[in-house]
Amino acid sequence: MNIRIVCAIGVCMCFGKSFSQSNTMDGLLDQIAQNNTELSAFRFYMEGQQLRNSSDNNLPDLQLLGYYLPFGEHQSGDYSEFEISQSFEFPTVYAARSKWNDLKANQLETSYTKKRQELLLKAKEGLINLFVLQKQKSIETQRKIQSKKVYEQTQELFNKEQIGILDLNKAKVAWLQEQFVLDRLNLDIHTQITYLQALNGGQPLEVDQLQLDNPMQLETLETIWSEKLVNDPKLLELSANEAASLQYVTLEKNKVLPNITLGYNYQGVMGDNFSGVYGGLSIPLWSSRNKVKAAQANHKYQKSTSQVAKSVLYTQFQRDYDQYRLLFDKYNEYQGTMAHLNSEELLFKAYHLGEYSFLEYYMEVQFYRNAMDEMLQMEKQLQLLQAQLLLHQL
Repeated sequence: MNIRIVCAIGVCMCFGKSFSQSNTMDGLLDQIAQNNTELSAFRFYMEGQQLRNSSDNNLPDLQLLGYYLPFGEHQSGDYSEFEISQSFEFPTVYAARSKWNDLKANQLETSYTKKRQELLLKAKEGLINLFVLQKQKSIETQRKIQSKKVYEQTQELFNKEQIGILDLNKAKVAWLQEQFVLDRLNLDIHTQITYLQALNGGQPLEVDQLQLDNPMQLETLETIWSEKLVNDPKLLELSANEAASLQYVTLEKNKVLPNITLGYNYQGVMGDNFSGVYGGLSIPLWSSRNKVKAAQANHKYQKSTSQVAKSVLYTQFQRDYDQYRLLFDKYNEYQGTMAHLNSEELLFKAYHLGEYSFLEYYMEVQFYRNAMDEMLQMEKQLQLLQAQLLLHQL
């Protein structure tokens, strides 16, 4: 009985933990990475390419030749001959190619990681957009309720003949506009959820109560860049390409060495025959011409490309980092100011007491609402910049 209770509690805790994580950013991104069809297809492609590269290092097929010559004029028995032989490249070629295959496999792994992070960045940006839309919907829902109260208050004043029809019409239009904004937000939310489900392989996501951490103070530029040099697949891919191209130079140099053939041969007639082993060398005088130089030129190209690409990535990273810091300070200042304001309720009370006309009330309210919307857009921009800057952590 006690064991059943413990098991039941354990199941409930696991279910609760799974449910609580389903709405977190990391939990949703893990689901998308697991269910995305493009990533799944790329994994099959990686497996096929690795097997293909490995097969290129196989030995050539065994050669078996035979001759039987019974026709013609001869006193002895019929002539017969057969031989079996195996050709292969110089042994060091296989070692060099094996190492090159390992580096090609590393390139594929890096490409997969880069593709995965690019996909997760799209997903994270989509989740950030959805979070902001949901947050904006909550704000607009309150604004719609407030607009309805204002319209009802204006209707009462109009019935008492304290205001004219123009103010009543303006209040009604303002209420209708808030309804339209809310309908448009619902459509945008539905579109964003559909997009995220497509990234999730067509499977639904639990995003009704999406949780997102507030923008945070980042570490120093040098610290984050050092982490990116170690973990960012874009930078690692450059290093992997450079290493593979250098190893290919070594491979081409080894392929200049002679190919080797070993075999066994039997020939003759019954009672009078010869047999024994034989060997040969195939010197690649013409087939290897300029291949080493071509591989060296390609390595120089990869090395130069890596330097340029790293410089471009660092410049972009520095620009995003500086923009984030500037926006972060501005956002905190905005947030600190807006957090202590209760302007809309105060303005509504003033309008209710007749201290403001509808036009004055609407202009004052719109000023504070625009400030709130701008702060929300700053938060969205900060979240997007943070996702880009910390892409290597996905």
